[in-house]
Amino acid sequence: MFKQLKINLPFVEALQHMPKYAKFLKDLLSNKKKLETLSTVTLGARCSALVRNKLPEKLKDPGIFTIPCLFGGSSVNHALADLGASINLMPYSIYKQLDLGEPAPTRMSLALADRSVKYPRGIFENVLVKVDKFVFPVDFVILDMQADDRVPLIMGRPFLRTAKAMIDVYEGKISLRVGDDTVTFDVVKSMRNSSGQDDQVYFLDAFFSTMDRCLDYISGVDLLVDQDLGDSDERVEGVGAEVQAVAIEAYLDYIPSSLAVEPPVYPTVFEVESSEPAEKPSVEAPPSLELKELPPHLEYAFLDGDSDLSVIISAALTDVEKSRLIDVLKEHKQAIAWKLMDIKGIHPSFCTHRILLEEDFKPVVQPQRRLNPNMGEVVKKEVLRLLDAGLIYPISDSSWVSPVHVVPKKGGTTVVVNEKKEIVPTRTVTGWRVCIDYRKLNDATRKDHFPLLFIDQMLERLLGQQFYCFLDGFSGYFQIPIAPEDQEKTTFTCPYGTFAYRRMPFGLCNAPATFQRCMVAIFQDMIETSMEVFMDDFSVFGSSFDQCLTNLEKMLRRCVETNLMLNWEKCHFMVTKGIVLGHKISRDGIQVDKAKIETISKLPPPTSVKAVRSFLGHAGFYRRFIKDFSKITRPITRLLEKDVEFVFDDDCLRAFDYLKERLVSAPILIAPDWSQPFELMCDASDFAVGAVLGQRVDKHFHPIYYASKTLDAAQENYTTTEKELLAVVYAFDKFRTRSQD
Repeated sequence: MFKQLKINLPFVEALQHMPKYAKFLKDLLSNKKKLETLSTVTLGARCSALVRNKLPEKLKDPGIFTIPCLFGGSSVNHALADLGASINLMPYSIYKQLDLGEPAPTRMSLALADRSVKYPRGIFENVLVKVDKFVFPVDFVILDMQADDRVPLIMGRPFLRTAKAMIDVYEGKISLRVGDDTVTFDVVKSMRNSSGQDDQVYFLDAFFSTMDRCLDYISGVDLLVDQDLGDSDERVEGVGAEVQAVAIEAYLDYIPSSLAVEPPVYPTVFEVESSEPAEKPSVEAPPSLELKELPPHLEYAFLDGDSDLSVIISAALTDVEKSRLIDVLKEHKQAIAWKLMDIKGIHPSFCTHRILLEEDFKPVVQPQRRLNPNMGEVVKKEVLRLLDAGLIYPISDSSWVSPVHVVPKKGGTTVVVNEKKEIVPTRTVTGWRVCIDYRKLNDATRKDHFPLLFIDQMLERLLGQQFYCFLDGFSGYFQIPIAPEDQEKTTFTCPYGTFAYRRMPFGLCNAPATFQRCMVAIFQDMIETSMEVFMDDFSVFGSSFDQCLTNLEKMLRRCVETNLMLNWEKCHFMVTKGIVLGHKISRDGIQVDKAKIETISKLPPPTSVKAVRSFLGHAGFYRRFIKDFSKITRPITRLLEKDVEFVFDDDCLRAFDYLKERLVSAPILIAPDWSQPFELMCDASDFAVGAVLGQRVDKHFHPIYYASKTLDAAQENYTTTEKELLAVVYAFDKFRTRSQD
């Protein structure tokens, strides 16, 4: 075979490679005979599986494993068997139903799967739990959490170890053993079986949907816990111990001695020092509040005693009406929040905010911004407050990082005295709001185009009612959860670290759409008939006290069902007038907000184009109240034209002062009566056209809406007749919704 072999190789290179070729030729010649004869070649397991096509069959998720449990006379059909939990967890609401007595205090801290830190109420040891024919002593950690009706209990590794649980995921079975006895639950077969006549439950539940698995994750299925239980002699003794002793005796009389099991030992995963116990909700431990001075038509009422859980109601109600209103508020006080810790968050199954990104954008990590000492202290307090409430958590590996920004924040309603010695209700700046500059993230976010309401139409539907309840959500955005996979995109940086939000923060471009969609979904059957919703501003109304109270009760009940919380300080119950979106609403009609007009009237003359835009923006918010608004502001609007030198002359100053006078003396606009005809009046001048929509009441014309616009260069050349016809065309286009019946 080597006679035909020819190699063209320089002599020097041949000498260099000679040792390698010599070894190669030696091995080849020595194995020549073996290669010529037939032999069996052993293949590896992986290669054999590929050749024989014997790969394992792909199977579906068998679902989560749950165990039926009995607690004396109470039963829990679906207790979650969770290998990811290092404790056995019981919600406080179920603990109260079982009436086991007082739990032993503990310094334990729970770090949930969503990275929040919770402090349990205590631990109750040796709770006898019956599963089929076995009874196990179980130590439960009692935690304030919302109980899921489908899996209200979490049986962690301590219980599974005590019960010598064997989980066969392939067969979909879980087996519990005591001595030589074994009981097995079949996930698939048990779905078709019902409970027996002896109240023993022989079925498990399996949740195949992604939503249910997400709910288990949000509820804190995977738990990491630090345990410092202390000695048993230091536990709280009393009624709880006596009740438990009676229960133990009753069970021991029934249980064979062969089924006795030693209590489980809790493994410690990691330590989280708890400086304070968990803060209780306001309904259980009312906070101390600072009560501000209210306008004459409002007063404080209290839902707990004579000074706790304050709310704001109308001062014009009779004693009977006040009593009925207070009873309704007490019954639904779970819908009112007095502090940030009270908000529970809307359930993720109902509403979850998602941040969907465009394909052509890359993550952006921005550096932190410098803050002066005062603003730095504000940011520090806000971060600590949000951490305590579990709304944010530290994060270090996010691909999106945004800087913080601080803006003024207004509080509840109080009164001030203006220059004319008039008492004006207003919302003063009471602090600072820490916002996040999400502009880079918003540029990369796919936009949600859910529509918001037209403010003018919503206000018109509110007019003419006898009673109102003007309500406001408590930190509304913070009540909407963010999808776990999108939380890292909300990461912000500050001098104290990087943190991500669990709940929806301010600044996200799709946050208004998500919140409005959620509110519309909650109150869809009540909108326009008994209430109006614009973001976190809720207006409940009624033509009589009884009707408004009924509508309010229905609204509060809906809030309790969905965990939507209202801000006690911004809610005014059973009033006859109030401020809604910068407008004063009453049975008489709609007016401007005097507090905002007071602010506009104090503005100095503009000194730049930016200041002109700001003034016209403030004044233009109320242009529907000002006849010939465009005509009045014409000297000022000219300064906004291209290539015009900024000169704020006497004409501009007169227009500036006259517009402020017209705002202060703005008329009351009536609510449209759709059963009566509308009247339209039009007018035109050399550089503007205007119109007023109104109706006649007792033969007197009352305005509903003023509208005007400035003519462009071509329209200014129209004849007088053409300008008047243009005014008519503009009026019909502006008020076309009033003519389409």
